[in-house]
Amino acid sequence: METIAIGVDIGGSHVSCAACNLSERKYLLETHAENKIDNQGSSEEIINTWAATIRETIQKVKARDVAGIGFAMPGPFDYVNGTALFKGNNQKYENIYGVNVPAALREKMNLRENLPIRFINDATSFALGEDWIGKARGTRKSLSITLGTGFGSAFLSNHLPVVTGDEVPEMGCVWHLPYRNGSADDYFSTRGLLNRYHEKTGKALSGVKELAKLASTDPGIQFLFDDFGWNLGDFLEPWIEKSGSEALVIGGNISNAFDLFGKSLQASLNAKGIKIRISISELKETASIIGSALLADNLYYAELKPLLEKM
Repeated sequence: METIAIGVDIGGSHVSCAACNLSERKYLLETHAENKIDNQGSSEEIINTWAATIRETIQKVKARDVAGIGFAMPGPFDYVNGTALFKGNNQKYENIYGVNVPAALREKMNLRENLPIRFINDATSFALGEDWIGKARGTRKSLSITLGTGFGSAFLSNHLPVVTGDEVPEMGCVWHLPYRNGSADDYFSTRGLLNRYHEKTGKALSGVKELAKLASTDPGIQFLFDDFGWNLGDFLEPWIEKSGSEALVIGGNISNAFDLFGKSLQASLNAKGIKIRISISELKETASIIGSALLADNLYYAELKPLLEKM
């Protein structure tokens, strides 16, 4: 008997959704649905858009029963109880602060009371998707990172997140760790790269894609990416070693410029004697959808749930 589960990826400007066949380890591309969203909208507007997107995927699944719905959700969020904890410093989704998302969706969509609606951190969900059918598949231990608006990360061991112990930083992620004059999130992110470009040139750019396009004609930009890659290796090295990770999977918008920083990242790790397979995600945000769909597996979720309390 097949098990069909729905995964939902909550982004800052859009919501994406699709189903997975957990029995056959398949992502069902034909069920994909996506809608733009105003993260400053009212609580009702946000829940309505999420519900409409999920409904689109359920309709595409057709007559097959759905085992559950999983969400890849940025923090801060109560992942166990499904309650939003976004505040003003997040600059997104503040209007759903305190909203119990499962209860709101059940009411809006008339879902059955016993249908599982579950949540996990978006970076961890990305790592689970890569572990399931992506670049980390077949490894015992892996580290997946997302480089974009923020610096997401998750360590996995035997298909489960590692969130405590000496092998990983507090909370099992690295964004909050100090680096240079700020945090790792300040440095290894879009704003970090663009800020350093602005400091050197006085010019403002809209994003890393625009910055990367200029690299072929401006050697100073290639230096910025070389510096980015070398420092990323320097920063990750102790945690790769402690965690025993066999694979490093990189996603997020900055990963599209890997040809500009990949060699320096590899050289940085080589200089410290670190041997690890580095791969660029092919699944991209689909990995987060897949990872969240896995939460519908009751046996897997029973192992995962105690770890969610520490995220």
